[in-house]
Amino acid sequence: MPIRSWDIFCTVIDNFGDIGVCWRLARQLAQEHGHAVRLWVDDLGSFAKLAPEIDPTAVQQRLAGVDVHRWDARPDAPFAAPAPHDAVIEAFACHLPEPFLAAMAAAPRKPVWLNLEYLSAEDWVSEHHAMASPHPRLPLTKYFFFPGFARGTGGLLRESMIGASRDAFRTSPAAQATLWHRLGVRPTPGTLKISFFAYANPAAPALLDQWRDGPTPIECFVPQGLAATQVAEWLGAPLTPCTTHHRGSLTIHGIPFVRQEHYDELLWACDVNFVRGEDSCVRAHWAGRPMVWHIYPQDDHAHHVKLDAWLTRFARAGVAPEASATLTALSHAWNGYGTRPDWPGFEAQLPALAAGVERWQRQLQHLGDLAANLVDFSENRVK
Repeated sequence: MPIRSWDIFCTVIDNFGDIGVCWRLARQLAQEHGHAVRLWVDDLGSFAKLAPEIDPTAVQQRLAGVDVHRWDARPDAPFAAPAPHDAVIEAFACHLPEPFLAAMAAAPRKPVWLNLEYLSAEDWVSEHHAMASPHPRLPLTKYFFFPGFARGTGGLLRESMIGASRDAFRTSPAAQATLWHRLGVRPTPGTLKISFFAYANPAAPALLDQWRDGPTPIECFVPQGLAATQVAEWLGAPLTPCTTHHRGSLTIHGIPFVRQEHYDELLWACDVNFVRGEDSCVRAHWAGRPMVWHIYPQDDHAHHVKLDAWLTRFARAGVAPEASATLTALSHAWNGYGTRPDWPGFEAQLPALAAGVERWQRQLQHLGDLAANLVDFSENRVK
């Protein structure tokens, strides 16, 4: 039977990654599939950074075809449960309110219940994707849905027009000029342009030193947040939106934290993208430029295994061995388990890495996109 409506529950853990994925998914289900979507979010303040039209004080509002509801994710918080939609998503292992679970169990047609997991390139993901977990008390079954980089996973979020939009942007000087005007910067033609989005990183000063002292003119665009705070410490000066600092060969531009659509354009406009977490990592894949991923740090260093799994899959995509080795070395240093960053070695491999990203991107497209895969999976499980 067809799926026509969705409830997506999101708790905001690391400020932007969780809500970034959920907001893209909700918009795509509403706009490309024509489905009704309720997005439940516990932190509308962080959400408003990605979608400035959001009112952080509103209990309910509608934006981009999605009904946005504020909810209190505490287990003991009251929750007035509406009738559940056809499919219900727990994003990233958040917990559904008990009244909503009861409403799901009482529904004449039980909704399809999915736990949308975090992105990983590890081999075990394919083995656990789509696994069923019956509820211990209620007549409900939850399915674990894993985004991923390999067959047998849910693939990656990708809007149907993302490639055409990117190519149109890159061939339009007017569109690029609009982006730079919106960000309050005026880049110099011919410089190497780098977007810089990261968690606080002990390796950042050494990398900034190399950019400053190297022969290549570099322009670095830093959105407000943890990275901007750290870069400001290195500069010894405030780094606020629309401010520019020059240090040797390096020019640093402070830019505002922009909505998702404009962040995509920034990735398209740059030659190298430093990204963090899950949402910006996936967007950097579709930008088709060399990228360095600051994976979400974990106390037990499990993120090292996840990063190496991704680097291994990327290397298998037909990337030149020396280029792959250079990316691995810089990625290890950037994520805290390698030697000092070797930017000159990485920069020398940028043409080979760019060619590798294009091949890797084509392989990922064959997995389908996450939203469509969710729809297909759910429709096959409606009773």
